[in-house]
Amino acid sequence: MDAHKAIITNIFNNSTLIEVPFFQRSYVWKEDLWARLLEDMEYVVKTSKPHFFGSIILKAGRKPKQGENFADCRTVVDGQQRLTTFLIFMKVLCLKLGQSVLFDCQFRIMGQSIALRHGKNDIDDFETVMASTSAVQIDNPTPQSRIIDAYNYFVEHIDETKLDIMTIIMNAQFVRIDLDADEDEQQIFNTINSLGVNLTTSELLKNYFFSRDTVSEYEAKWEAVFEKDDDTKSYWNTEIETGRMKRAMIDIFFDSYFQLFIQDKQYNISNDDKIMYARVDSLAQSYQHFIDNYCDGNKNVVLNQMKDYAFCFMDTFRPDICGMSIPGTFGIERLNVIIFGLKTSTLIPYVLYIAKNVYDEDEQKAMYGILESYIMRRMVVHTTTNNYNNLFTALIHNEVLDSDSLVAKLQSSNDSTTYIPTDDELRDGFKKSKLINLQTRGIIYLIESNIRPANSATILLGFDRYSLEHLMPKKWRNNWPACSSEDLARQRDSKLLTLGNLAIIPQSLNASIRDSNWQTKKIGKGANKPGLNLCAAGLSTVYDALLENEWTESKIDSRADWLFEKAKGLWKI
Repeated sequence: MDAHKAIITNIFNNSTLIEVPFFQRSYVWKEDLWARLLEDMEYVVKTSKPHFFGSIILKAGRKPKQGENFADCRTVVDGQQRLTTFLIFMKVLCLKLGQSVLFDCQFRIMGQSIALRHGKNDIDDFETVMASTSAVQIDNPTPQSRIIDAYNYFVEHIDETKLDIMTIIMNAQFVRIDLDADEDEQQIFNTINSLGVNLTTSELLKNYFFSRDTVSEYEAKWEAVFEKDDDTKSYWNTEIETGRMKRAMIDIFFDSYFQLFIQDKQYNISNDDKIMYARVDSLAQSYQHFIDNYCDGNKNVVLNQMKDYAFCFMDTFRPDICGMSIPGTFGIERLNVIIFGLKTSTLIPYVLYIAKNVYDEDEQKAMYGILESYIMRRMVVHTTTNNYNNLFTALIHNEVLDSDSLVAKLQSSNDSTTYIPTDDELRDGFKKSKLINLQTRGIIYLIESNIRPANSATILLGFDRYSLEHLMPKKWRNNWPACSSEDLARQRDSKLLTLGNLAIIPQSLNASIRDSNWQTKKIGKGANKPGLNLCAAGLSTVYDALLENEWTESKIDSRADWLFEKAKGLWKI
């Protein structure tokens, strides 16, 4: 890597082609940034002081083909938006000043082709702008092009009397960072732009797998899968919380898909490489390393199956299920609630493995049921999830693709991080565990969906439509009978946080109802402040509680036992 200060003539030098990766994201700058650039350039001319545009990252690109007139090629890793805007600005300014020859000498290769070559999304519009012979506005197509919008903005707003071409050229400064072909552009980009929008795994992979010379392959193996229409794009761009970060579904797919390769015994991947491949922040680089070192550089090992797995992924993983009613019996819908609603995304690679390779639907559902039971038992008991990733990738590695083998593998673990809690532990969990609201809501919701009668007067809403309610309120001291001692009061404070005292309801209670005494909390305070009888109507998991004339610690324990019996019958392994 080489980094140094540069003016624009050190970037565009008559013989170097600067290529935007063919599948790079589109030009996105808007009027506020165009206005700022124009204002900055007027200031530069007025003061003759240098203006810093930020860093430009260029990576060693391809060799020129026969007939091409450039001597060197650089690929833009970072700086596409700034370089594009600057050239559009300079184009309009030179047209207005009658200096088109100067523009062509500086920003075309040997005075011919433009020295900045755009990618698939913007190439036609950029070439149209660069071919303009007069500073007049260009009709914008539908959908509108930001490239042409920028050109038209500068045509309208540039006052050429306030600007001088050579002063701008000599004072527009950048930090130019040149990378060798084998350097990790993702790491460098993300480090420099730690507060900006990072390059995504999918963007890097798209430009790794395809080029300007493989457009037909791109259309068949990528565009048809990930960019087919707006709904498809929306699905893949949906961001999901995974641990401490948000990731787009398309990046989650590539992470999961990669696991299927690195766990495949035929590749005999070293432990050191597996550790390296586990880093999601360098996943694109890991793909390249894997293909180079374990596939003899053959990208088709990954590409040939990608389309089928991507379609399977789309059919299997639906974050929107959290907004819909789900079946009471085991299946992928319930697992989607666990994965996306309860944020257990470590399940995804193994579930994808099952979905793609287990063809019997009943066997699939049986395996999904085992996974639900395993996860939910451990959630009730409040055990750690730290080793889930190792567990589920090990199941892929060992080719566990039937329910009997899955049960055997899970039961064989005596490790505290992966064991199956017993029924006694499950009972204790319902009576003693103090879980985060999300977990509690998920436990009760999945039980509710399973035990709800088919002829219930109210429909089961989506998981996201329910909130959590403490039957005995946290602020019980305001309206509930006092305890005989402070020690008993502390015990009550603890008891009311357990599952036996918690219920899901489709709408939150008014604050004045939430902390009221038990009878008022049930019936409410008129039509505008309904109580639990109305807000929880039709919910089987709270029905019996609302029949009680009083709500005490012993009632909480009884309800915990009742929930345990339902959970034990549901989550059997």
